[in-house]
Amino acid sequence: MLKLLHAIPIIGWCLRDLQTGGESAFTFFLVNCGLLWILSAVLFGYPGIIIPALCAVPVMFVLLILLTRGRYEVG
Repeated sequence: MLKLLHAIPIIGWCLRDLQTGGESAFTFFLVNCGLLWILSAVLFGYPGIIIPALCAVPVMFVLLILLTRGRYEVG
């Protein structure tokens, strides 16, 4: 599955750099994700803002559940 993600041109390059890059790779990855979100808002308008935010809701729910269980620490 990971090789399939690495085969996608722009996303694969960012993911590969995130895995093998240095200390600043995570920061660059977050900046690239933000820029892709802005680009989708410019190209698609309001749905380009709302749809990624709605897709992030289940991820945040799982994160909050894991944090409140007490097994994982932030930081």
